[in-house]
Amino acid sequence: MTFKFRRQTLLLFPVLLGVMLATQGVASAPPLPNPVLYLMGTEAYQTGGKNFIRYKYDVDNKASYPAALFAAAPALPPCGANTNSSRTWVDIFDSRGKRLYGFCAFKSPGDLNQIWFGLEEGVVPPSYVYIEMKDRQTNTIYKSNLADTSL
Repeated sequence: MTFKFRRQTLLLFPVLLGVMLATQGVASAPPLPNPVLYLMGTEAYQTGGKNFIRYKYDVDNKASYPAALFAAAPALPPCGANTNSSRTWVDIFDSRGKRLYGFCAFKSPGDLNQIWFGLEEGVVPPSYVYIEMKDRQTNTIYKSNLADTSL
């Protein structure tokens, strides 16, 4: 190794380190928190001649999520016939991971107060449920805490 080569390497090292540090700061935005799910209440309803109980939930920290997460995403796969479904879909699961219901058309973080699932009257609900918010654009999943199904 010649003296000239070593000198060029030593001069290049601080530049390379500076570029690495600068791009790391630009590329990493602060992470979003996981949703904090809680039961708002239950309500009885009827459909198809049967009686059901709706378990209604809200996300306590919904204001932490940017509106862009719930923007229409026509470039992503549709939700059934809905070609303008949102970028982020929300699914509700029992504590064992069985999907109970899902939402693919929320338009804003404020819609996170409309999460629910229904069970036929007389069916014992799972003890706990959680949600997963899947950002389909970045393939990021935000998983909530376990929330009770009784007040």
